[in-house]
Amino acid sequence: MTRLDVRKTYKLYIGGKFPRSESGRSYAVQSASGDFLANASLGSRKDLRDAVVAARGAVKGWSGATAYNRGQVLYRVAEVLEGRRAQFVDEVAAGEGLTARAAGGVVDAAVDRLVWYAGWTDKIAQVLGNLNPVAGPFFNVSVPEPTGVVGVLAPQRSSLLGLVSVVAPVIATGNTAVVLTSTERPLPAVTFGEVLATSDVPGGVVNLITARTAEVAPWLASHRDVNALDLTGAAGADGVDWGELEAAAADTIKRVYRPEVVDGVAVEPDWTAAPGLGRLRAFVETKTVWHPKGL
Repeated sequence: MTRLDVRKTYKLYIGGKFPRSESGRSYAVQSASGDFLANASLGSRKDLRDAVVAARGAVKGWSGATAYNRGQVLYRVAEVLEGRRAQFVDEVAAGEGLTARAAGGVVDAAVDRLVWYAGWTDKIAQVLGNLNPVAGPFFNVSVPEPTGVVGVLAPQRSSLLGLVSVVAPVIATGNTAVVLTSTERPLPAVTFGEVLATSDVPGGVVNLITARTAEVAPWLASHRDVNALDLTGAAGADGVDWGELEAAAADTIKRVYRPEVVDGVAVEPDWTAAPGLGRLRAFVETKTVWHPKGL
């Protein structure tokens, strides 16, 4: 008797749970060579609104956690991801058209990227904050604080390393995230949701929606309860104009992280390069506190 494979159902990840799209829609995901891989849920505007509600509900608890604790949680994400290395290697290789060895290097780099950001959670305040000299009997201290709910357009080509590279800095600084995954290569993102769900990340801190970016991104950009927007994934997304998304975000005074632009065209960065502090700085606000000293 021939055994039938247990086919995986690829769902959304919202509020720590794995719902199907409320629309009931799905779409076929193909490998880099054009072979059928799976059916993924096709997220809708309603799914996006549900994700924003979940992200807003998680802000207080996640931003209120100690920076050291957030680092522990991120490190745990790296541990669980590495424990499922073989599965990610298969999905990255199929989606991005890489050899198993090259895909293994991508997965290892994603693990290392998580560890790198985990190490910064309790150090970024010292780097970005300051005790300011003032002319008067006061202490004047500037400290970075999270912006709130961040909408993220995940990279279209780099389905795992790029995804980790945009999500990790958002949550490392105490924000929560609503992420539109790569449209053509969503499977590693869904599996990454399973990693998040089993690695102490509170429900709602990261929400992953598999969708057509051009269909849902305008609603993410204009949503009034989203505080900031990362447009990195606009590069290479069919039918997406990042300038229009930035204009939509301006209507609600969002902080916007723009994609890299070369000769007027948005391009994905080199995800293998050292990340630097740019993305950690992008989604924090500076709060300055005055306190009297002396008698």
